[in-house]
Amino acid sequence: MGSSTSKAAKTLPKRVTTPPWSGARLPRASDLGREAVSETRTDAIEQDSKDPQFLSKLNQLGTVKVDHHMQTVRTADLTKKMFDSRVQSETQADSATHTQNRLHATRLTLLLNERKSVRTRRDMEFLAQRYGVDLNKLDAIAKFVSTPSVQANSGLRVQTSDGQEQRIMTAVWVEPR
Repeated sequence: MGSSTSKAAKTLPKRVTTPPWSGARLPRASDLGREAVSETRTDAIEQDSKDPQFLSKLNQLGTVKVDHHMQTVRTADLTKKMFDSRVQSETQADSATHTQNRLHATRLTLLLNERKSVRTRRDMEFLAQRYGVDLNKLDAIAKFVSTPSVQANSGLRVQTSDGQEQRIMTAVWVEPR
């Protein structure tokens, strides 16, 4: 451990050499057949920079409006908040005490499926009460969320090129009668 051979192996080179490929990625202007880059404005450069279509589009956009009261979005905080919300929701749904208007996705699916076969408003109230959901919340959810339903007698058998048979059916939105 203290021998001189291990200490000699740890020495670094005294002179820094550049690799032969360094700078090879940047072609020179003369290699490309272009004119050399100019640091002063010339008429040729001015003419090249004028694009009437681009200028008209910029004028259509108008000046930039900057909202100085914007706040930075912290995605880590939002992600943590989302996961905390999910944990809280799952804890409330699993707890022995029932929380009004909170359901697991599977129970919501069952509720929406049973809602399709309800015939009277009284049955709808009973269903909402049984699942622990307010009737107005159930109506609001059912406007935008449904479970998959298939139209009767819409089945079509199709044979694919590899010989497999598929059955295609038409999906429909079902409202209670």
